[in-house]
Amino acid sequence: MMLYAKDISVSYGPKQVLHGLTLTAAPGTLTAIVGPNGSGKTTLMRALTGDVDFSGRITLGDTDIATAKPYDLAAQRAVLPQATPLAFPFQAVEVVRLGLRGGIETNDRLALTALSRVGLEGYANRFYQELSGGEQQRVQLARVLCQVWRPVVSGVPRWLFLDEPVSSLDIGHQLTVMQIARDFARAGGGVVAVMHDLNLSAMFAHQIVLMQSGRIIGHGTPAEVLTDAQVSRAYGCDIRTSTAPQDGGWFMLPQSAGNLEPMPVAQSA
Repeated sequence: MMLYAKDISVSYGPKQVLHGLTLTAAPGTLTAIVGPNGSGKTTLMRALTGDVDFSGRITLGDTDIATAKPYDLAAQRAVLPQATPLAFPFQAVEVVRLGLRGGIETNDRLALTALSRVGLEGYANRFYQELSGGEQQRVQLARVLCQVWRPVVSGVPRWLFLDEPVSSLDIGHQLTVMQIARDFARAGGGVVAVMHDLNLSAMFAHQIVLMQSGRIIGHGTPAEVLTDAQVSRAYGCDIRTSTAPQDGGWFMLPQSAGNLEPMPVAQSA
């Protein structure tokens, strides 16, 4: 069940944000969408999940995203947005249960397993508003994992769409979340993730979609996309890619940082 998007354009009022994008993603892979702030990453994600009006065509297998019923889409894919504020004092386990078909009254077994998977064992009865930002983010990840707990059902892959899933996390939990996403893909599901961290993207993603100003300027493996020229062009600064000697993994270093003038120090009166 491939994800296929063709000639996708999105406008907010008179401002066009996406300009005729075309991309594909396959089950069994983790696709990272990267690019500078304002490049259209989240808008592309919202188009792929049917959460914003778009022109063009997006299909998930045989399902047309633009015309599918929300309930049918929910059975095929789960979406983790950048932020999910809650106005009511739900416990963590109650939030996770919302990802299950039975909703908040569902048995706790799977919800508790999902909390443990994201490193929150013992947090079930903690109130969501009392958790740190990073803990709340992992509770929401547990919720979407419950929604598509089995990456393949009756031979049909399911999908995770993750918008900045590691933005509020320390490095240890970033690695945990990325490994969860990679394991989901390894088990046959599909993963599309909006990412800011190029190093984590290069480490875990099978393919990279590099965006700039609402357009895709690179689409392929990390080695194909994360070149000096393309990354420097996208981010508007001099960036060099290299490989770590111990394992050959890719990493990025902004070379121009050392040439910046020091910030002036305020003088006391």
